Amino acid sequence: MGRKISKVLKQSGVIPYRVNNGKVEILLITTRNQQHWVIPKGDIPSGMSPPDSAAKEAWEEAGVIGQVDANQLGTYKYRKQGKAYRVKMYLLPVDILSEDYPEATKRKRQWVEVNQAIRCIKFSSLKRVMKSFFQVKSSSCAFRC
Repeated sequence: MGRKISKVLKQSGVIPYRVNNGKVEILLITTRNQQHWVIPKGDIPSGMSPPDSAAKEAWEEAGVIGQVDANQLGTYKYRKQGKAYRVKMYLLPVDILSEDYPEATKRKRQWVEVNQAIRCIKFSSLKRVMKSFFQVKSSSCAFRC
């Protein structure tokens, strides 16, 4: 009779970025099935801080290394396979971009300008986090989303 209360699983993620010719670019990655463009994120292991976990995900999923900004950018929620997730987001200025990283064969990655990245991201709540920080308006995507 009563509604089932589901636990919200906690994750952390990063928005990896660089400045190229005076413009901010974000590194998007594909989901493992290469259906959608996303940002690196994942579950927070026990005993690990959300920023450290976000840095680990950035390395594993996108092959990027940098110093994660410990100030939380915002959070977004999504549902997947009947589970609810809340993702704490952080910024990651990219210092190193590696060609050899754990999920290199499972994902594609692409540097895109901020407005294109926002347009191509699947989750509207993540789009809002990105828009509020970068204060830009979405426009058409220059590559296939």
